[in-house]
Amino acid sequence: MTSSQKAGGRSRLPIVIGIAVAAALALGAAGIAYMFSGTAPAGVSLSTSSPGAQGGTGSLEGPWKVDSSIGSFSDFSSSFVGYRVQENLAQVGSTTAVGRTPKVSGSLTFAGNTISAVKITADLTALQSDKSMRDGQLHGQALQTDQFPTATFELTTPIQLPSAPTDGQTISVTAQGNLTLHGVTKDVSIPLDAKLSGNTVTVVGKLKIQFADYSITPPQSMMVVSVDNFGEMELQLLFTKG
Repeated sequence: MTSSQKAGGRSRLPIVIGIAVAAALALGAAGIAYMFSGTAPAGVSLSTSSPGAQGGTGSLEGPWKVDSSIGSFSDFSSSFVGYRVQENLAQVGSTTAVGRTPKVSGSLTFAGNTISAVKITADLTALQSDKSMRDGQLHGQALQTDQFPTATFELTTPIQLPSAPTDGQTISVTAQGNLTLHGVTKDVSIPLDAKLSGNTVTVVGKLKIQFADYSITPPQSMMVVSVDNFGEMELQLLFTKG
């Protein structure tokens, strides 16, 4: 190889490297967009929940349990508990992260026109969003579900209803109780909408969660530029008597 050929090769080397770096950055940006972008599912509401079976249930008196056999998690017509958080991602911008777990158990108890007891447990290790990478981060960061696998809510003040619910009637109430999340228990008031449809009671609600109140540090990675310091807890629960 002549000296002029060597010199020509050296002169082209920065160009080749530059093209390779640009291609890698472009592919990286596309990969980030693929992993994190997407359309967030709609927020909880009675209009999007499963209507339940037809036919009356008779007396409401007594315990009702979360029934995981109703609806489908694939279209969010079943019971679930989850989060909704705004993220700002590199190469993507602002996006809404929504994760939900179908592994929910619990019960409520009717006593006349009063809901006298409620206790709900959600398995946070089963939280699923539209991106598995985001879900994996929560095991060791933010919610740290490997260390704090469950969230619970227990009613501390009975809920007084204006009257016994009738089929198809929507009732708006506030549930006051203890929410335990990330190993921290706080007294909270959760606005809820509930509806009796046949033999199913559907309850939906959401609550703003300040991360600092529960010692939660937002997740960190090269792709996450920032995360809001608060999020929204969402729930949709379908109860049947038993």
